[in-house]
Formats: sequence, C-alpha cells, structure tokens
Amino acid sequence: MKTLITRYPAIKYLFYIAGISIWLCSCKGGDKPADDDAGDVKAQTPVTVTTIDQSSLADYIDLNATSVFLQKNFIKSNANGYVKQVNAQLAHFVSKGELLFTIKTKEAQAIGNSVNVLDTTLKFSGVNRIKAPGPGYVSQLNHQTGDYVQDGEALATISDRSSFVFIMQLPYELRTYVKANQVVQLTLPGGQKLEARVASFNPSVDTVAQTQGVVLKVSTGEQIPENLVARARIIKAEKSNTASLPKAALLANETQTEFWVMKLINPTTAVKVPVTKGIESGDKVEILSPKFSAQDKIIVTGNYGLPDTAKVKIVQ
Repeated sequence: MKTLITRYPAIKYLFYIAGISIWLCSCKGGDKPADDDAGDVKAQTPVTVTTIDQSSLADYIDLNATSVFLQKNFIKSNANGYVKQVNAQLAHFVSKGELLFTIKTKEAQAIGNSVNVLDTTLKFSGVNRIKAPGPGYVSQLNHQTGDYVQDGEALATISDRSSFVFIMQLPYELRTYVKANQVVQLTLPGGQKLEARVASFNPSVDTVAQTQGVVLKVSTGEQIPENLVARARIIKAEKSNTASLPKAALLANETQTEFWVMKLINPTTAVKVPVTKGIESGDKVEILSPKFSAQDKIIVTGNYGLPDTAKVKIVQ
C-alpha cells in the first residue's frame, strides 16, 4: 500500500478526501438529537392565558329612539288683516297666555291709522291680540310685521313642551321584553344618559319592518331638540356574580353549535375542554359548564387552530 501511495500521489489525495467525508458524516449524525430538540421548541405555540371571573352580565339589545313633540299648537289668524306686532321668536319658549301677535283688521286699516274714528259703542277697536294657548317652543314662524293674513291662516307653530317624548321602534318579536312603565336607559349622541319610562304602545306596526312604535317619556328640565336619535337599551336577561370568560377565549365550530376552550393541564400543554355558554355581554361570555376553579388557566390568545392537545408557551 505504501508503495502504491508513493508511486501514485493521486491515490494519497483520494484517501484524504474519503477520510474528511467520513468525519463530516459522523459529526452530522452526532448533532441530530440537538436538531430534534430545536424542533420540539419550535412546535410550542406562544399564548396568553386568563382565569375564570365572577361578574355581573346582562344580555341586551340597542334600538333607535327619535325625539318628537306629540302635541303641536298651530297659531292661526282670527281675522283678515295686517300683522302689526310679532312678539314670538323662533326656538324661544313661550308661556300659556303670552301675547304673540297683534293683527289689525283690513276694515280698521281702510278707515285710517287711528282706531278712534270707529264707533265706540261697538266696543271693537279693530285690533286682535292672539295669545299662546299653552307653553312650548316656537318651532315655526310663518309671518312677520306688515304681512297681510287671511282668517284661519297659520301664523306660527308651538311645540308643546309637556308632550316631548322619544319614539322607539321595537321589532315585534321583542315585544315580550318591554312592559308598560318599564324603565329604559337612553344614550344621547355624545354619551349623555337619561332614564325613560315606557308610556304607551302604538296600536299598529310598520308593514315592511314589522316594528311597533313605543312611546318613552323622559323627565328632564334640559331642552332636547326634536328629531334627535338616541340609543335605547332593552335588557333581555341579567345575571349577577356568574362565571365568565373573555369572548376571545371561546372557540366554536362553523355552525356555532359546539363551543370549547383550551385549558392548560401543565405549563406547556393545553387540552380542548367543551363548554356550555350562557348570555353574552360586551366582551364577556357566561360559562354554564363545566365549573372551572380560580386556579385554572384558560388560553385567551393564540388558541385559534390549536389541536385537541397542543404544546404551548406562555408569554406575557
């Protein structure tokens, strides 16, 4: 062999290359367990966990409610003549009996500017004073000083303050959740909250939408404009001190007929646990069964798509 290597130098290099190849293969085989360990680490899914919470939950629905004045008084002229004085101002509040308009009849205008030329025995000056029939806000003003008006012509419209309500459009299938004199919370644009009471129900429903108008009476001294749309909250179910989890912790099948959570049985292993859910409120959902303890850890993020048993890694 020595003679062959000495005589043929190329053979020497072939043996050298073969030795290096064998050494590299042996090194690769020795490192294989380390690769397996790295694979196990990569298989762990990063998750965050939570625990069961005891809280009060309410199942509710928000509906639109529009502010309206049910009663409007139309101020009309009581003679043919000219408007001589206008005391009403648009959007101003007027009291019952307050003088709004002064109208001079066309006959008195034709005789002359002075009403003293009229026969005093008639006890008629030719000037009519029109007063507000009730308190409210002037929502419409149709005439100004100098206008000629006819008998019965509308001069202004007063929205009766005492008739101010909100009209809520209630789907008829939810009729069982709303009773007479029930308290309903209203949320105005901007976040202001008011309490209203169910006063009455309209005797008909909308043909297309199948909604019934519900009159909500509010007690407030604040001036609220007409046609303001508020949110009325109807409570369908309410529970106090019940077990709940964040909605993100609850998983379901495509048909929303089966629900489950991923519970940790040790720091690195999570298993699928079927649950029965109750009412939902905001970002919380009630868990009826099984009964979880305060120490049980439930995955709240990173749980989507996990198998029935999964390797996980808790992160902050």
